Amino acid sequence: MSGRRPTRSLTAAALACLALAAGCSGSGSSGPGSGQAAGTAATARDQAPGRDSSPYWVDPRSDAARQVAEWEAQGRSADADVLRRISERPVADWPAGDDPAPDIEKAVRGAARDGRTVVLVAYNIPHRDCGQHSAGGADDAETYRRWIGSFADSIGSAPAIVILEPDAVAHIVDGCTPAEEHDERTELLSGAVDRLKQQPKTKVYLDAGNPAWIDDPGKLVEPLERAGVDRADGISLNVSNFQANDTVRSFGARLSGLLGGAHFVIDSSRNGNGPLPGSRTDAWCNPTGRALGTPPSDRTGDPLLDAYLWIKRPGDSDGECRGGPAAGTWWPDYALGLARRAKA
Repeated sequence: MSGRRPTRSLTAAALACLALAAGCSGSGSSGPGSGQAAGTAATARDQAPGRDSSPYWVDPRSDAARQVAEWEAQGRSADADVLRRISERPVADWPAGDDPAPDIEKAVRGAARDGRTVVLVAYNIPHRDCGQHSAGGADDAETYRRWIGSFADSIGSAPAIVILEPDAVAHIVDGCTPAEEHDERTELLSGAVDRLKQQPKTKVYLDAGNPAWIDDPGKLVEPLERAGVDRADGISLNVSNFQANDTVRSFGARLSGLLGGAHFVIDSSRNGNGPLPGSRTDAWCNPTGRALGTPPSDRTGDPLLDAYLWIKRPGDSDGECRGGPAAGTWWPDYALGLARRAKA
């Protein structure tokens, strides 16, 4: 369905030094499930530099931050300033490889220094993405259980939001995942919910695709229930996609009603201009003319909508389509386009 898998930046190692001069995150509250003192959090958030005023952690050494530093050094100040619309806002971390611990521990340390909540994506289910752009995942069920255990252990007692396995449930519904693998997949997801919820300040949102993919929310109910949605904190919608907020909120409210009032979060990282017009089957893959969407925030004005989050990292390629690099690779030209067309 989409190219989601992130890779480490290919930016030259020398940029690491430049990155220290890039716009860094400020302090703030640690968001949902944090248990932080409200007064301290509000003070820290008010003092945060840059554009971000959310409770979520901003990585000062992200690909976007390094790109800003590089362009500043090259004299491309105007482009660098535009790209700060990404670099100064919180984006989810997608721990890569067989051991998620190093990436998570680094993010948790950074978030702790700033008094914020880290947003993480667990994306390693066996038979991931049905062999498409982001194919891969754990070799087998037991490997996945160990991986999730390490993922949870690395969070510890830090405040965290975990988006659990983008596409995994939707691929059950659309038939991409073979029927003989459905039971194992829902059992693994259910076990992952339970394991992650052992961490005292971790919130878990089980992914449920997007309304352009599974247009009937009723089809998602049974697999979500089997995957443990009742023990999670809710569902995530629109991950790595471009559906407009109003469309996703309406879909989320319908699905919530079928799930007994489940809450949800929306990936608004690239939906500022909505989806690519028309009915092209590759509309999800590096579509042209898109824009950054609503900045990350837990102030949504909707009792069911817990947060707008930038789950897909804006500027990471969806795959080798429309001139893009491999899925998850930082693509500065695409990032710049998203930022230039942003309305906020």
